[in-house]
Amino acid sequence: MTDSNNFDKPKPTVLYRWIVLLFISLAMFGNYYVYDSIAPIADMLKADLGFTDENIGQMYSVYSIAAVIVLLLGGIIIDKYGTKKSTLLFGAICSLAAVVTWSTDDLNVMLTGRVLLGIGAEPLIVAITTALAKWFKGKELSFAFGINLTIARLGSVAADNSPTWGGAFYSNWQDPLFLAVVIGLTCIVGGTIYWILESRAEKKFTLGRAGVTDKFVFRELFGFSKSFWLIVALCVTFYSAIFPFRSFAIKFFIEAHGTSREFAGFLNSVLPLSAMIATPLFGLLVDKIGKRALLMMVGSIFLLPVYLLMVYTGVSLYIPIILMGISFSLIPAIMWPSVAYIVDEKKLGTAYALMGLIQQIGVAGFNWMIGAANDYAGANAQNPGGYELGMWIFSVLGIFGFIFAFLLKKTEEGPNGHGLEKGMSELNA
Repeated sequence: MTDSNNFDKPKPTVLYRWIVLLFISLAMFGNYYVYDSIAPIADMLKADLGFTDENIGQMYSVYSIAAVIVLLLGGIIIDKYGTKKSTLLFGAICSLAAVVTWSTDDLNVMLTGRVLLGIGAEPLIVAITTALAKWFKGKELSFAFGINLTIARLGSVAADNSPTWGGAFYSNWQDPLFLAVVIGLTCIVGGTIYWILESRAEKKFTLGRAGVTDKFVFRELFGFSKSFWLIVALCVTFYSAIFPFRSFAIKFFIEAHGTSREFAGFLNSVLPLSAMIATPLFGLLVDKIGKRALLMMVGSIFLLPVYLLMVYTGVSLYIPIILMGISFSLIPAIMWPSVAYIVDEKKLGTAYALMGLIQQIGVAGFNWMIGAANDYAGANAQNPGGYELGMWIFSVLGIFGFIFAFLLKKTEEGPNGHGLEKGMSELNA
C-alpha cells in the first residue's frame, strides 16, 4: 500500500526544489564565512593578543587536521541518519565552532573552536552535496551544484570584504568574530528550514534517492593509474600554494604594502570572485577543446611569478592577483572533472575522498609552515613581517605543480593515456 501511494505522489515543483536549494546553500554560506573570518583580523590577533604568525597558521591547520579525520570516517553518519538530520547536526557544530572561537582570547580554546569547525564543515559539505543529488537530476544537477558553490563562495567574499561593509565591527579583534557568530547562525537556520521543507515534501512528493557519499576504501588505492597520482600531486601542491596564502594575504597586504584593511580584504576576495565567474566558463572551454593537461600547465605557469612579484617588485598588486585569479579559476575547473576520465566509476568515491584527504594534509602542513616561516623571516629581516621566505615556499610549490602538470601531459600523450587531451568531438567519435 505504501509503495503504491509513493508512486501516486507527484514530483516536487520547480519552485519548491529551488527554495530547498536556497536554504541548503545558506548553510554553506555561513560555513565559508566562519572559515575565512580569521584572515581579516590576523594582524589584530598579533598586535592585541601577542599571537605569532605560526599561531594564526595553526588556526587553519587544525581545521584541516580535523577535516582529514572526518574524511577517513567517510560519511558514515550521513548514510545512517540521512541528509536532513546530518545537515542540521553539522551546521549546528559549525555555528558552535564560531561561538567557541569568539568567546575568549585563549589560544587553545580558539584552536578548539577551529577543530570543531573542521569536524562540522567538511561533513556538512558532503551532506549538502548528497542532498542536492536527491533533489536535482540530469542536466539540472550540474547547474544546482554551480549555484550552491557560488552562494558558498559568496561567504568567502563577504568575509574578505567585511572590513568595508562591516567596518563598525573592526575597532578590536573580537567584534569581527562576533559578526562571524551571527552570520554562522545561517548554518542552523538553513539546516532547520531544509529539514522542515524535506519533511513536508516526504508527505506530499516523490523524492529521488540520495547520492552516494565519497568513501575512502583502502583496498582500492592500489588500482589507480600514474595519471591519477599526478593529478593528486598537482592538487596538493596547487591548493597548498593558494589557501595558506589566503590565510595571511590580508595581513601581508597591510604590513608589507601598507594598504588599508578594506583594500586588502578586497584584493583577497578577488580569488573566490574570479572563480565564481570564470570557473564555469573554463569548464565549458575545456569540454569543447580538450587539452586538459596542457591547460593545467598553463594555469601553473600563471601562478609561478605571482608571489615573487609581490615581494621583490613594485608592480601594481592587481597584476599578480589577476594572474593568481586566472590560475585559481582554470586549474580546478579541469582538475576535478579529469578524475572521472581516468578512474573507474566504481572507484570514484575513493578517488575523490583520497584527493580531498591529501589536499587537506598539504594545506594543514603548509599553513603551519608558512606561519613559522613568517615568524622566522620577520625576526631576521628589516622589512615589516618578513614574508620573503614564505613567498619562496609558495613559488617552489608552483614549480612542482608545473612539473606534475607537464608529466601528466607526457603520460596522457603516451599509450596509457585516458583521453584528457581530447575535445568533445574526439571523445564522441
